Amino acid sequence: MPSSSPPADSDVRRARREGAGVAIATSAYGVSFGALSVASGLDVWQTCVLSLLMFTGGSQFAFVGVISAGGLAAAPAAIASAGLLGARNIAYGLRMSPVIGPGAARRTVAAQLTIDESTAVALAQPTPRARVVGFWVTGIGIWIGWNLSTLAGALLGDVLGDPRTYGLDAAAAAAFLALLWPRLRRRQAVAVGVAAAVVAAALTPIVMPGLPVLVAAGVAVVVGWFNWFSNGRAEEVPTRGRAS
Repeated sequence: MPSSSPPADSDVRRARREGAGVAIATSAYGVSFGALSVASGLDVWQTCVLSLLMFTGGSQFAFVGVISAGGLAAAPAAIASAGLLGARNIAYGLRMSPVIGPGAARRTVAAQLTIDESTAVALAQPTPRARVVGFWVTGIGIWIGWNLSTLAGALLGDVLGDPRTYGLDAAAAAAFLALLWPRLRRRQAVAVGVAAAVVAAALTPIVMPGLPVLVAAGVAVVVGWFNWFSNGRAEEVPTRGRAS
């Protein structure tokens, strides 16, 4: 009887490679955050604490962006903006709960590592074991790399100049798009992605940071609910026909 271990091992290796690649690309962007945070008025240690504890790039950039525009007096608005952007991680946590498995200690650590990239890498894998490996490799890799690059950016920001010169502002987005692209195989998935992107782009100039992401996610939720309702109705009609 042929063994199924080689395909499983191949899936795990691929998960490790994808996780490591995304971790490297995303971590590089931490240099930009470190430099911008110090430029906005935060100390080096405050910048590093943000990366250690908040650890969600979108929320961190929203926080320092508001602080840069309004000073410490804008702290409540900065916290609100960061909180709105971080709210999407709640949905990620619900989706990743079966992947992580039981155990209070494991779930506590996983909660800190549940971000866009770790969720995307995990859910892109075909087997349960590969999903677990993809999640931990990506999450731990980004946490270590992001904090190291944040420190480097905070200390060397003036020397490095504008991080956007090196294309670091596009590194994380490019890595995430590389994970998303293979999943856009059906017309519906493409339509949902395009609609969500249009909604987010249209709302970005007119609402506070964080809301465009949540509203765009709502597009996918509405489509999913509509499909569930339609499929349920489609299954119900034949059943009634047979019963009659």
